[in-house]
Amino acid sequence: MAITTLSASELHERLVQGEDLFLLDVREPQEYRYANIAGSTLIPLRQIPARIGELDPERHIVVICHHGMRSMQAATYLAHQGFQNIANLTGGIDAWSLQCDSAVLRY
Repeated sequence: MAITTLSASELHERLVQGEDLFLLDVREPQEYRYANIAGSTLIPLRQIPARIGELDPERHIVVICHHGMRSMQAATYLAHQGFQNIANLTGGIDAWSLQCDSAVLRY
């Protein structure tokens, strides 16, 4: 399996450099409405199997959740489905808020 991890600061740096990353947020809709990274796409974890066709296996996908547990589950599932370029955001949206963008609310 090809799952890597990214810290919030590493993700921020890659986005600032203009890297083409697909940000996949696997939290629930109410969590996403409360706090999200601009440009991310919401597909709740439980919907990933049914909506896998919406994901491009050729893109580099960074999976995001609240603290990194659900996103690792999603990343593992995608890797088992043959996706090659998967990264898990360690610390999730909470780390993003603390390290990169304090305008993103914590919960």
